[in-house]
Amino acid sequence: MTTNTEIKGFEVIERENGFEVFLEGRLLFTHSTKHPFVFVGAGEETIAMYRGNFKIDDYIVERIPLRFAQVTKQGDSVQIGLRHSKNDNEVLSIELNRDQDGMRASFDLKDDSINRFWMRIHADKEEKVYGCGEQLSYLNLRGKNFPLWTSEPGVGRNKNTYTTWQADVKDKAGGDYYNTNFPQPTFISTQKYYCHVDTTAYADFDFRQETFHELQIWEIPKSILFECGSTYKDLVTRLTERLGRQPELPDWTYNGIWLGIQGGTDAVEKKLDHALSKGLKIGAVWCQDWQGKRITSFGKRLMWNWQWNADEYPNLDTKIQDWKEQGIKFLGYINPYVAEEGSLYKEAKANNYLATKEDGSDYLVDFGEFYCGVIDFTNEAANKWYVSVIQTNLIDFGLDGWMADFGEYLPTDVKLSNGVPAKVMHNAWPAIWAKVNHDAVKESGRWGDIVYFMRAGFTGNQAYCPLLWAGDQSVNWSLDDGLASVIPAALSAGLTGCGISHSDIGGYTSLHGNKRSKELLLRWTEMAAFTPVMRTHEGNRPDDCFQYDGDEETLLHFVKMTDVYVELAPYVKSLVKLNATEGIPIQRPLFMEYEQDPKVYDIQYQYMLGSDILVAPVHEQGKDSWEVYLPEDEWVHFWSGEEYKGGHVEVAAPIGQPPVFYRKASTFKELFAKISKK
Repeated sequence: MTTNTEIKGFEVIERENGFEVFLEGRLLFTHSTKHPFVFVGAGEETIAMYRGNFKIDDYIVERIPLRFAQVTKQGDSVQIGLRHSKNDNEVLSIELNRDQDGMRASFDLKDDSINRFWMRIHADKEEKVYGCGEQLSYLNLRGKNFPLWTSEPGVGRNKNTYTTWQADVKDKAGGDYYNTNFPQPTFISTQKYYCHVDTTAYADFDFRQETFHELQIWEIPKSILFECGSTYKDLVTRLTERLGRQPELPDWTYNGIWLGIQGGTDAVEKKLDHALSKGLKIGAVWCQDWQGKRITSFGKRLMWNWQWNADEYPNLDTKIQDWKEQGIKFLGYINPYVAEEGSLYKEAKANNYLATKEDGSDYLVDFGEFYCGVIDFTNEAANKWYVSVIQTNLIDFGLDGWMADFGEYLPTDVKLSNGVPAKVMHNAWPAIWAKVNHDAVKESGRWGDIVYFMRAGFTGNQAYCPLLWAGDQSVNWSLDDGLASVIPAALSAGLTGCGISHSDIGGYTSLHGNKRSKELLLRWTEMAAFTPVMRTHEGNRPDDCFQYDGDEETLLHFVKMTDVYVELAPYVKSLVKLNATEGIPIQRPLFMEYEQDPKVYDIQYQYMLGSDILVAPVHEQGKDSWEVYLPEDEWVHFWSGEEYKGGHVEVAAPIGQPPVFYRKASTFKELFAKISKK
């Protein structure tokens, strides 16, 4: 016997031993006594943090299949009561409701001893899956599982590499393919739906099975939302309508490169003057050590006491105004922790603004040869105080933006004032940190003018973080942690709602023999010219890294590529506006524009910059030509003007001419042609 229950777009079909749930014709759940779609259980986890790297182990005490289901219609909802056996009490109730144009599954747990939850979502063998926040090793997530826990991404991020092995042995910091600053319990399927889980608990999304995706969560989630779309753009628009959207970047963003320089007022001014004399267009100078520095075995670190250090930067208060008169904005740095020896730590401790140990005593976090307190943002007074610190010490001082760093370090054994376990708040912390910055800027009347950029994230960053950056890549050519990794990072972040991203030009981390080469820096600069923001970083060990002014040829290369970026501004601005109004990312996977081409769904090292430009960065050493896949269309090679129809093509790719193509039918074709001829 078969019974159909249809409610405004979703349908539940009951069968003799189970049921199926469809949303707009897509099969989401299939359940039977032999193959249940929900399991619950109990686990005992151990979580150890060492400098932002987490070792997480879980002992599963029990995992119980909920084989028996009772389906009832109640008004405009469907109730599914689940039991382990026919005569047991109900363990879990699921309520299916129409939610705008989607379907929301809400949960009611009847057994408080349960702290593990698994749900299986129907999958097809040929289906592909994307998202889960910012993923740096894989764009198509099928065939892998992805633990979702914000952390340091690790050095190397590939257990088969020498760098990662050394980082593990010496620093407990090697990382793996899934480690990321910005996870998110959201994925998009080629079945044209998205799935978003309302949880901040540890989760593991497993896409390894042919017939189902299994979502593991260390709590019963509040709800899971599914929504279908007609296109991938439509899906992202619908998702960001719920999660929020980034604002447009201010016009000054496009005036030139954001030049990362350190070392004090005189050193910065000397470097600025030299770069300007060579014709480099500079939109901002970014001095992350404006509040002072310290030297550790890791390299050059900052003094985490967020106020101007007049000894390091004499006359900076007036010099900022001089630079602004030249059209150069000033950017700084802050994070949500305060150094034990600083004045802000003393003030925070005196006012009980810091998270503590369970017994109320001081809790200090080891950040690598220095210790810091954790501002307890669940304490309303502490939250307001830190907002005022940003307003007074950064905004009122004259900063036009900053790196809002970290957010992923919340230890799981701190005591927070809201009483919620830190292991549940850990993933929520980056978005809370983003909102602290948002509130400081918004209350100052500068939202849309000041730009802060973050690497850590989770659900909620979409509304509160204007700009992502990809984190601390190694200064090398590795796929998992070098130049190439920032491409899938930007694409996956865009598919989960954060469509404006960029990276440290040349990477950041110099460890275990890695030193930034001139060639790597030149290639990274080429790619950055075709992203929303160009910004340099000296790296953690500047003396081990080739810099933008390392020689005349390099500086002139920066001049050329920055000119390209600045002249592309009318096009990029139109993309940024679309991201703000519809949530469609600036950097897009090829399938977002060419859905009918089956070959584009596994291409992760090329991207579309909007609808009209295809970019295929050279991410291997020693190459002067490069193979590119062009979807069927009329393409114009950006540098030669040669026309192509599509397919695999090999083009000359000398340094200074990265493989870039634009659509012949683009309304911006005259602009592109003009830029390429210079």
